[in-house]
Amino acid sequence: MGFTMEQKPKDRDLIETNEGLIFCVVGYLHPNDRYTAYLKYVPASEGKWTRGEAAYSRVVPYYHVTQVENTYSFLRDKYPKYLYNCPVRNIIVSSVPREDVLRYYHPKERLDSILREGASDPLEEKLVSLVEFFKDKTGISTSNLGVTGSILTKTHNPSFSDIDLTLHDISATNIIRKAIRAIRRVNSELEPYNDKQISEWCSDRTKRFPLSFEDLMLIARRRWNYSYYKKTYVSFHPIRLDGEIDETYGDFIYFPKGSVFGTAIISSSNESVFLPSIYKVEETDIELDLDIKQLVSYEGMFSDIFRAGERVEFSGILEKVSGRDNFYQVLIGGSGSKDSYIKLA
Repeated sequence: MGFTMEQKPKDRDLIETNEGLIFCVVGYLHPNDRYTAYLKYVPASEGKWTRGEAAYSRVVPYYHVTQVENTYSFLRDKYPKYLYNCPVRNIIVSSVPREDVLRYYHPKERLDSILREGASDPLEEKLVSLVEFFKDKTGISTSNLGVTGSILTKTHNPSFSDIDLTLHDISATNIIRKAIRAIRRVNSELEPYNDKQISEWCSDRTKRFPLSFEDLMLIARRRWNYSYYKKTYVSFHPIRLDGEIDETYGDFIYFPKGSVFGTAIISSSNESVFLPSIYKVEETDIELDLDIKQLVSYEGMFSDIFRAGERVEFSGILEKVSGRDNFYQVLIGGSGSKDSYIKLA
């Protein structure tokens, strides 16, 4: 699958390098000659994920800034060309030069191929059934859907792999989000976490985030983008269309200024559904006398959780942003912000 200049790189696209490394694209800020992405799978002598004779092991068990930064040591030792001192973000990030791309995987193209050619295993059959389920419930077009994760690269294992569905176009996302919330309230093939699963999820996250079980319980109750479909775990990932990407690499320069803690009122959560999640804020209360315009989270757990009018408490990295406008923002879940969070104040 090749990359065409008509398509901008998007969050959750996957990239395979000439060495067989598989990276996951992050967000929408990418230099012209490379893709910002984190290392997800590496070739292995044996592994749970396979494609033909090739086996892979997963180097990031779950997406979290600490897990991503752990891959930097491996890259620094084995493949330093995939570490980039980014002059826009003013941090070191992992990224893939275009010249090192063997295959570029597009979620929409992969799903379209499965729908046209037919499923090749039980997990793909369940994916097709899920797509038909949403078409029936919402009338949405399959052109607004894609599939990422191991199904995208054909390295999935039908016995345990998940389904990671991408949702393209904010209007389609809103339709599906509304449908999921309604469907999960009744006895259906699409099920939310049960009380035991929610409790386990909250207990596990207390080990990763400086949040209480009660803080996490509120987040868990508001999450809509994770379900079980016919007993298979499914995640939903809203993706910006080309026309919804309103920032080009270099429009702004970001200067990290250290850790910051405070509270603010959410003025708009319209862009919080994407990754990074953007919450516009007002009435910020911090120790520094600064006007903070937004909270920007690369931690998916905080996506589309908080609502306009709510006061939240946050901890993250303060960034001065210079460009078309000059303002401050707080980065959650980015490099150097392992203990960052957002919660209701």
